[in-house]
Amino acid sequence: MADADTSMLIADMAARARVASRRLAAMPREDKRRALLAAAAAIRDGSAAIVAANAEDMAAAEASGLSGALLDRLRLDAARVEATAAGVEAVARLDDPVGKVIERVERPNGLVLTRVRIPIGVIGIIYESRPNVTADAGALCAMSGNAAILRGGSEAIRSNRAIHAALARGLEAGGMPADAVQLVPVTDRAAVGAILTAEGAIDMVVPRGGKGLVARVQAEARVPVLAHLDGLNHTYIDRAADPAMARDLALNAKMRRTGICGATETLLIDRGFADPAPVLAALADSGCELRGDDEIRALEPRVAAASAEDWDTEYLDAILSVKLVDGVEAAMDHIAAHGSHHTDAIVTEDAAAAERFLAQVDSAIVMWNASTQFADGGEFGLGAEIGISTGRLHARGPVALEGLTTYKWVVRGTGQARP
Repeated sequence: MADADTSMLIADMAARARVASRRLAAMPREDKRRALLAAAAAIRDGSAAIVAANAEDMAAAEASGLSGALLDRLRLDAARVEATAAGVEAVARLDDPVGKVIERVERPNGLVLTRVRIPIGVIGIIYESRPNVTADAGALCAMSGNAAILRGGSEAIRSNRAIHAALARGLEAGGMPADAVQLVPVTDRAAVGAILTAEGAIDMVVPRGGKGLVARVQAEARVPVLAHLDGLNHTYIDRAADPAMARDLALNAKMRRTGICGATETLLIDRGFADPAPVLAALADSGCELRGDDEIRALEPRVAAASAEDWDTEYLDAILSVKLVDGVEAAMDHIAAHGSHHTDAIVTEDAAAAERFLAQVDSAIVMWNASTQFADGGEFGLGAEIGISTGRLHARGPVALEGLTTYKWVVRGTGQARP
């Protein structure tokens, strides 16, 4: 499509989304819940078609040389489609934030002021690889009373279309407006530009993807952005860590699923920790490529030499940078210099050291004696998530229903006039 045609397409979608958003904002929770349950059922009914469409995407992606991590994010099978449907059901069971009173104040003059949660309006989601985002983002936006415009990556276009068709069919059958969740039907880059510059038509943009996508969104956007940045996460093993726990958490944090944003990418080990060699051996035995300095290489012969770039790399693969540090202060200094403010964890039996780490590490999620792989909205009891925000404004960490709302002040009087 020509750029002008693409801009007109996005403008038309946004206008229809605005109309839908007004209906969604007024829908009772039970009506939204019923529509989402119908959408989950439609995804299950369409599982075979979704998996078949994904097979075509996978074949094209493999032929184009897509990385193993991105192929894992793209891949769907019957179990993953079922998990997608279950995620939509989980959103349907959540409390509805719309209409919730955040604060109530009665002034001396008798005015009653309430601060009430309301939907943001029309939200654009730009994402890569993961087709399940089509359902997750659509469900979260719909349940929070927002209309969604989804623009997935070209590598997942067939999968996204199949999931969206099922989702939209179920939502409409359940009583939601047909334009509640729309999928941009074209894959050219002009569509991204049109979404980013739709000031006044689209209220917020959420990018989910690699550094290149997020950097473009932040550079070009004329609408507010809720950024999901890279997960350059750290696990720090303190000198007071339980050795067995340290080994098991390091292994899980890196190797459970290497291609997700919650995977640990750098392991920091206190020089005072008594037993680092078994931790390194367990990682190497699992097939993880380790990269470290001379001290680490002396502990485990399978460790390759780390470069300066390794400390700033989100591998999304079975690769892990490892470094010895002098205590919790040095670990926090390293995280401050190289982290992405996503998720960082400490393993220790020293409560004082843990509380210091939790208080001073400036990340959206900080953990004590837990795997960074728990950095997920579902694991936080939020249902699906639209992303993990690493910024400081509006919403931070896993963004689910509440993060997709804003508020307004409602003032009730009995005839008061300001003197």
